[in-house]
Amino acid sequence: MDSPKKKHQESLPSLQYTDSEYEAKPEGNAKALCTLAGGWLALFATFGYISSFGVYQDLYVLSGTSSSSNISWIGSVQIWCLTAIALPAGSLLDKGYFKHVVFFGTIIYLFSLFMLSLVHIDHYYQIFLSQGLGMGIGAGMIYTPAMAVQAHHWKARRSLAMGLVITGSSVGGIVYPIMLNNLFNSSVGFAQGVRASGYLTTGILVLANCLMSAKPRGDMTGRPKADVGAIIRDTPYMLVGVVGGFFVCWNLFFPYFYLQLFTNLHNLSSTFAFYTLTIQNGASIFGRTIPNLLADKFGMINTFIVIVFCTGISVFGLLWIDSVEGVTIFAIIYGFFSGGVLSLSAPTLATFARSESEIGIRLGVSYFFNSFGFLTGPPIAGALLGSQIRWDRPVVFSGVMVLAGSIPFLLLGRMLQARRKETQIV
Repeated sequence: MDSPKKKHQESLPSLQYTDSEYEAKPEGNAKALCTLAGGWLALFATFGYISSFGVYQDLYVLSGTSSSSNISWIGSVQIWCLTAIALPAGSLLDKGYFKHVVFFGTIIYLFSLFMLSLVHIDHYYQIFLSQGLGMGIGAGMIYTPAMAVQAHHWKARRSLAMGLVITGSSVGGIVYPIMLNNLFNSSVGFAQGVRASGYLTTGILVLANCLMSAKPRGDMTGRPKADVGAIIRDTPYMLVGVVGGFFVCWNLFFPYFYLQLFTNLHNLSSTFAFYTLTIQNGASIFGRTIPNLLADKFGMINTFIVIVFCTGISVFGLLWIDSVEGVTIFAIIYGFFSGGVLSLSAPTLATFARSESEIGIRLGVSYFFNSFGFLTGPPIAGALLGSQIRWDRPVVFSGVMVLAGSIPFLLLGRMLQARRKETQIV
């Protein structure tokens, strides 16, 4: 009578044959490059637009729509939806419904964006529903599939491919703030300005939908199905991707939301204030590529921990800044390291996957739990800022939470993963 172990070993060749058959396909073929380009465009139009929320934060606060904390809820709900939707979106991707999810996400996102152009700027609930919920849900159905699908086409250069894709959000974070600031502060105004950004976004997302493609469902035959229970019981993954990731995400977007307002309230040049987000997002282009190249050599988790540490340290720089030069230097440094955090998160989580069929769900589980950090972090920062405008309180809170909250869990998860893989390059 055969033992269970022997039966298991006999079942391995079919799985190995399927994997090797797929790995034999050359990386960098036309379909892979088109998917990479499409993913870049998708993140330009979604994450790039959302990371420009600081323009809206500044506009709504100075227009008297509501308090800075209440306004932050719009942006944080938007980011929460972007990442929380990753769980069902990633699962549907793994089941072969990539095109369907991205298409319907595009429809919801564009509809909500054009609805934003119809709101009254002093009606908070209208802005919250269209920009916070609607655009957030639509973007979430595009973002995770556009990132995770790269794993269907790239293996040896997966980290670099994902890093290049996420630079789309950096370039979007350069273009949209310049566009929106100049339109809002001209004769065009808010409604027509939002509409103009909607026309640009429509063209980009239509092209992205045409370019991207996933591996057909038939190619997944014979591959092990993702076991969500086993994923949640994976201690190193949970420590790095969920617990440590939560503390990072809790405070990562504080400067993205508040740097333009910080500049205006310090009575620095209003023209310069319009470009603070552009500088920050411009620097993040390098942060979203260079660390990924280093990660292929020194290990994903190792590089991720160093980048997170530098991000936490750099936040404290806001305590001593009161000049245009200081804000510029801060925007460059923080943009670089925070860009590295965002770029390395997906490939770092992918290293824990036992097979390609797990990548989407692992990203989804992590992003779902991390989304609650994005949801509550900016409003907490706004509440700490208060009506007295005490910048030291949100700055210290953000820096301490990143360093004291995330680093211990990341280091422990890294130690366990290194022990599991029997190598320090993890």
